[in-house]
Amino acid sequence: MKSFSFIISVAFIALACSCSPSGDKLRNGDLVFVGLPMDYMADEGSMDGAVAASTGKDGSLNMIHVAIAEVKADSVWIIDATIRRGIDRHPLDTFLHDFTLPDGSLPELLVKRVKGVDADAAVQRAHGFCGRAYDERFLPDNEELYCSELVQLCYLDEAENQLFESKPMNFLSPDGTMPPYWEWLFGLLGMEVPQGLPGTNPQDLSMSPLLGDVQVNISR
Repeated sequence: MKSFSFIISVAFIALACSCSPSGDKLRNGDLVFVGLPMDYMADEGSMDGAVAASTGKDGSLNMIHVAIAEVKADSVWIIDATIRRGIDRHPLDTFLHDFTLPDGSLPELLVKRVKGVDADAAVQRAHGFCGRAYDERFLPDNEELYCSELVQLCYLDEAENQLFESKPMNFLSPDGTMPPYWEWLFGLLGMEVPQGLPGTNPQDLSMSPLLGDVQVNISR
């Protein structure tokens, strides 16, 4: 839903290092998920902490963000939605720069490939959304978008229906309490927390049967 926009350190990447010797290469239209360990102590005063609290489920990683990869002959670009940049297209090294953790390391970056879809068309749709603002309200049917909503709107079947379904959104922590960040944010926006409204999140999206795991090692 948002990158670590305010805890940045410098990172660089070469395309030649973007895949492991025994792995696949990053392809146009692949999805890049940002994952944190379930016990990672994200700042409770940030959206990252609130996302981690509200989307965490059983498993080793909690997906807090998803981005679309655009692969050209000599470069890799990322199209995603973050508070800092809105819906934006930028080089892969910028994406890594934004998501570098306070200790200088990177979170887990998992690549998944959408099955049975025109990936080139999906990337072109993503281009059309660039320049829009990030949707801090997480509401459907407006001009602003959050990260997994951008993916949902870009990946369509042959009949131009969305591949990824909306589900009731959850902002509650596993213990059933509301993270203070969400109460603060939506209070600032003059609205109730949209608990239960239809939407998407990176965690649910990452578990879709429409996605296949790809062994790509994205590293500096």
